[in-house]
Amino acid sequence: MRQTLCATSLVAMLMPALAPAQSTLITPTFQKIKTYLDAVPAIDTHDHLWPFDKLPGYVETAEGKGMNLAGLWRNSYLTRIRSITPWQAGMKFDDWWQKAKHDFADVRAASFYRYQAEAIRDLYGIDFDKITDDQARDLNQRIFRNYGDKRWLYEVVTEKANIELMFNDPYWARFDFKNDYPFTVFVLNVTTMVQGFHPAEFKSAFDNPYEFAKQKNLKVETLADYLVLLDILFQEAKRRGAVVLKTTLAYRRSLTFERVPAERAAKVFGKRREDVSEADITAFEDHIMWHLAALSAKHELPFQIHTGDARIQGSNPMLLVDYIDANPKTKFILFHGGYPWIGETGAIAMKYPTRVWVDSCWLPTISYHMAKRAFHEWLDVMPSSKIMWGADCNHAEGIYGATLFTRRCLAEVLAERVDRGELHLEHAQRIGRQIMRDNALALFPSLKERLWKGKGKGAGE
Repeated sequence: MRQTLCATSLVAMLMPALAPAQSTLITPTFQKIKTYLDAVPAIDTHDHLWPFDKLPGYVETAEGKGMNLAGLWRNSYLTRIRSITPWQAGMKFDDWWQKAKHDFADVRAASFYRYQAEAIRDLYGIDFDKITDDQARDLNQRIFRNYGDKRWLYEVVTEKANIELMFNDPYWARFDFKNDYPFTVFVLNVTTMVQGFHPAEFKSAFDNPYEFAKQKNLKVETLADYLVLLDILFQEAKRRGAVVLKTTLAYRRSLTFERVPAERAAKVFGKRREDVSEADITAFEDHIMWHLAALSAKHELPFQIHTGDARIQGSNPMLLVDYIDANPKTKFILFHGGYPWIGETGAIAMKYPTRVWVDSCWLPTISYHMAKRAFHEWLDVMPSSKIMWGADCNHAEGIYGATLFTRRCLAEVLAERVDRGELHLEHAQRIGRQIMRDNALALFPSLKERLWKGKGKGAGE
């Protein structure tokens, strides 16, 4: 009997240690840090917010063209892991919903689902996990009404998500040099520039450097002419407000960029794709990527590079190390934390502390828990001044949800460190503010001229 009591007592003594730790979400430290971060007017370093009349997700309904629940979900990241029932032009919502409501059954735990479900909870007051048919019908109507007025975007982005400035990558019109919203900052997407060995490579006038050359009355007959064209294009982009470069080549090829001499690239220039080999095309692209790194340094436009989840083979950020090492005057920003290679990304930033930054954009939306791990690992190995964030979405609800996830994830990480005695509260708050705002302002000082919150102005003024 005594042995049993002793054993029971021992178990009781160990229970607090063996039981799951109290949720970070309800600790006083978390709530203090989260409240603080919510109040920080954020600088979002990556999004894709289309012109209002061209937003992805618009569908034809019985009430006309507009955004609805189907459009929001079918243009969310959930479609990467789950097909959403298609919307047929003019169909009734109830017909779509009776099929579509079953699409979410197996993804309730996925970050790709949760970021938008929690945005719906906050913005519309509806628990999508337990949504009824009547609630779904009402939600659909409210979404349609909201997107009847551009002010909905302003309200959600600048007020509810508390974003002061947003870097906008217009991949649909790269060389249009246009800001569609007063709170957006133009990003020069250079992805298609590497295809410039022949004008036939370009499908859109807004993606085509040769169309820009026509506008400027520039002749482009040799590789040397093309490189001059790119320089002039950079000058124009910067004059029109661009502060950064962006490439998404990782979606279609390896991030290994060899140092190819101009003589070899010149042999490809002017030839159609069918007249050259894939090796020749890759060599030309490599040469242009090295030239873009030089232009990045020359024009003081840091270089955002998509790393990680894309074409998964060949997107490990470690493949960029030689490229980074050989371009010491270029400032590189590694996107998406290199997911799933977050540790490798941190190692690169540690190796090059003055010219490599890490951007967590999209990472909390891909995997909330890996984002927590990433923030912990990165804060272990690099100065807190080297980390930024972005929502990486194309409509209001997604931007809100991704921003919510980032603030909450960061607050959890910082609160855990404070509660373990590794950080003072005021230091944790400063780190959170750096990541959400101050690091972008330090790397892109021209943004300070565009700040408007706290000046008595609205985003549209």
